[in-house]
Amino acid sequence: MKGKVIIAIDSFKGCLPSRESNRAAAEGVLAALPGAEVIQIPVSDGGEGWLEAFRAAVGGETIELTVHDPMMRLITARYLIHGDTAVIEIAQASGLTLLTEEERNPMRATSYGTGQMVADAVRRGCHHIIVGLGGSATSDCGIGMIRAIIDQFAKNGTWDDIRELADVRFTIATDVTNPLCGDNGAAHVFGPQKGATPEMVVSLDDRARRFAEKSALHFGYDRQDMPGAGAAGGLGYAFLQYMNAESRPGIDLLLDAVRFDDLLQEASFVVTGEGSADRQTLMGKLPSGILRRAEVHGVPICLIAGRISDQQALLDASFAQVACINPAGLPLSEAMKAEVARKNISATMQRLAGLLAAQ
Repeated sequence: MKGKVIIAIDSFKGCLPSRESNRAAAEGVLAALPGAEVIQIPVSDGGEGWLEAFRAAVGGETIELTVHDPMMRLITARYLIHGDTAVIEIAQASGLTLLTEEERNPMRATSYGTGQMVADAVRRGCHHIIVGLGGSATSDCGIGMIRAIIDQFAKNGTWDDIRELADVRFTIATDVTNPLCGDNGAAHVFGPQKGATPEMVVSLDDRARRFAEKSALHFGYDRQDMPGAGAAGGLGYAFLQYMNAESRPGIDLLLDAVRFDDLLQEASFVVTGEGSADRQTLMGKLPSGILRRAEVHGVPICLIAGRISDQQALLDASFAQVACINPAGLPLSEAMKAEVARKNISATMQRLAGLLAAQ
């Protein structure tokens, strides 16, 4: 076979980043189909690996700067500049992985460092800022970010003093559609994984509602119920309300950047995957975004994962093949080892590539 195979696998969280998952899958495909042209695309939906995926897609200059982490400690964070566009991964400054489990406390955690990155990009002349909203430790509605931008630019200490953002366009990348407040809001849905107790969840939700009400009075409009407002502990809301941001699924932004639709021309099949796949995969997660694109062009798509549930639902959604990379009975502790995962991804794709090529 001398066809084209596109591999775009999300990170297997806690195990393999996207780039390594792709490489293992490519080895398996080429073992089965030595003549194939294999295109590997590192991908992310806006969370872990967002910065690296965009850098692989478009190049650009990586900027390092000192910012404050969620506990206001000084750390080094990175973002990307490509032309007059900046790409920011909020987890670099405000991420949950920056804290130990004991330190997780969304009543304290602040998005101030994200605001410092935004301000730095604006100072460097960026007119479009794309922000990946995954992996946050915060639930402060972006108040910390707003304060950092005010500290950097406002001469009289208020948001209305800021002129530097007037010509800057913001795009937030998230597959989260939750509103800011309520049972489906940022605090109730995402607060517990950031260390919030039931009492904290109630307090965080009340704080978010009060902030949104005051902001609506100030601006004359209220975006707390827009899809994505609840992303990253309400950082999505701050971008929507204060910066008039556009919200898009992260995978769509990335696929546009790599001209994915053009790559699909004459492709034999596509491989995507993630750590765990189930019905939730079909609700806006990264593999479903890739599936939508491939379907339009009539290209079969294979889904692999470390754990599979609801396999029939995934097949019914038009995945041509759905496969778990791990043999039955393999202990989780063993499956999560990077070398084991690489070997299992490669072996799985060697088996599936022949099946897909024959379809």
